[in-house]
Amino acid sequence: MKILGIETSCDETSASVVEDGKTVLSLSTATSMAKHTQTGGIIPENAARAQQEYIIATINQSLVEAFGQGTPSELLSKIDAIAVDIGHGLIGPLLVGVESAKTLSLLSDKPLVPVSHVAGHIFASFLTTNPTLPALCLVVSGGHSDFYSLDEDLNITWIAGTRDDAAGECFDKCARLLGLPYPGGPQISILAEAYIKDNPDEKLNYFPRPLAHDDTFDLSFSGLKTAVLKETKEGQPKSVEFMCAQIQESIIDSLIIKSKKIFFEKNFKSFILGGGVVANNRLRQKMELEFKDQLFVCTKEYATDNGAMIASAAFYKYKPVDPLSIEAVANLEVGRES
Repeated sequence: MKILGIETSCDETSASVVEDGKTVLSLSTATSMAKHTQTGGIIPENAARAQQEYIIATINQSLVEAFGQGTPSELLSKIDAIAVDIGHGLIGPLLVGVESAKTLSLLSDKPLVPVSHVAGHIFASFLTTNPTLPALCLVVSGGHSDFYSLDEDLNITWIAGTRDDAAGECFDKCARLLGLPYPGGPQISILAEAYIKDNPDEKLNYFPRPLAHDDTFDLSFSGLKTAVLKETKEGQPKSVEFMCAQIQESIIDSLIIKSKKIFFEKNFKSFILGGGVVANNRLRQKMELEFKDQLFVCTKEYATDNGAMIASAAFYKYKPVDPLSIEAVANLEVGRES
């Protein structure tokens, strides 16, 4: 089955054709990041306008890459279904993708499968690995730091998450406090990696690990952000590289501590790691050391928002619906339905 996946939840406009949930025939992604860098963060209206600008060309490029040249109707005839990310995300950008998918579905008479953003990040790992179920899933990004279970029937259930900031959000906010440009997460990662390389014996325990000794499965990152703010205003001057390494280590260790607690207490067979923060090298390395062959993580190409993860999720959770019934939901809460 060949599925065209469409993803427009934030600043990426992405379309991909995936066969049988694993073979990526094409992946075309446009980004409006340069515009948001100029404004120091994402302005939803600007992101939505960029989605409108990119969506048609991106979908067409993905179809051409998968099947070669042809008219739009000829290319659409070669797919079996269309999938679209309906949320969680920014409502303006989501609407562009959802309405585009609905239109294509009606014009081509192809089934339309709504996919949650969380499911996309979970099933991104299925593109390149074969996780054993039941699995613990951690989706960690700018908008998510949540644990889910994925059972043998592919049901997703929320377990726990952050009480405040998401990990990616904490990265970006701390970067701003350090005067680094947007997006701050990758900037912190680059500077932290250089510091660790030059100071391999440095103890990276300057900042606390929030809720590390708490009995719950919850995460929290607002306290770390406050500690960084206090340090920049009241502490002795320290290099930006030092601060980046310490911030990164605190966030990663917090994720690892809670991941291990849930994984071993609930006896999962594997651990799926997904979301944009998965592109962080230090996180991948430390998670691999802790979970070894029980860890299943997508390649960096599929960690950030992309159409391939949406198409893959649609294959494994194939439930087409009436296109006219689909709506974008900015605050869609997956796994909390019961």
